[in-house]
Amino acid sequence: MTFFQAILMGLIQGLTEFLPVSSSGHLVLTSSLYKFFTNKELVTNSSQEVVFDMILHVGTLIAVIIFFRKEIIEILSAFFNALKKRNFDEPLAKLGVYIIVGTFFTVLVAYPLKDFTESLLLKPVIVGCILICTGLILFAGEFVSKNLKNKTNEITLKTAILTGIAQGLAAFPGLSRSGTTISVALMTGVDRVKAAKYSFLLSLPIILCASIFYPLLEVDFAEFVTYSWLPILAGFLTAGVSGYLCIKYFIKFLSKYSVNVFAVYCIFAGLFSIAFFKFVM
Repeated sequence: MTFFQAILMGLIQGLTEFLPVSSSGHLVLTSSLYKFFTNKELVTNSSQEVVFDMILHVGTLIAVIIFFRKEIIEILSAFFNALKKRNFDEPLAKLGVYIIVGTFFTVLVAYPLKDFTESLLLKPVIVGCILICTGLILFAGEFVSKNLKNKTNEITLKTAILTGIAQGLAAFPGLSRSGTTISVALMTGVDRVKAAKYSFLLSLPIILCASIFYPLLEVDFAEFVTYSWLPILAGFLTAGVSGYLCIKYFIKFLSKYSVNVFAVYCIFAGLFSIAFFKFVM
């Protein structure tokens, strides 16, 4: 793995993990384009690259933790106080419960799909089709939200369950995790900024678990000493810094604008990938 490959993958991970455009889908498309133009594999699924992918996710995980550090501390404090009192009426304690509920439904949906969704990583045409679905979901979220009456702007148990299911379905490469969860939250009456913040907080348990447990099942840790650690570190830093900046400016963007621009992008990116990989490659 070269520094260029590592930084490119780190940048893709940092930006697309939080923008509603699908990090897994963009990695598939970028890898396929890289192979087309260089005749080399950007991703080979070697044990080093499994570890590298884990470390990129740790980079974006740290970005979320740093950006939402105050909120995370408040939620954890409220949640454990509620456990002691056996009373979860406090809003932040409820939010902690809803994140757990959402995570449960994510695992319930995503785990049975694991083998099938991983098989799609080698099929950029199908990923392109799923990217178009992401665009349509983003449009639908904005449309339903705009026409809702009596919006509560509160995260509820219904929101937690539906966003958890949406996050689980985002195991399909090309279906944006942040895009689907934000759109579903919009459909339940939550505003864009609150929906985005909840989406990012909801990602924490899943990214943490995937970063720890998945490599334990897939990697021979005796090979660690053979890895190219400097490029891996470069990718990690790139993912973390770009992820942090992405969260910061994406939330500012959502305070003023809709996600429709990302919907248009996903549809055009999907159409391009279908046309290119179907008729050119």
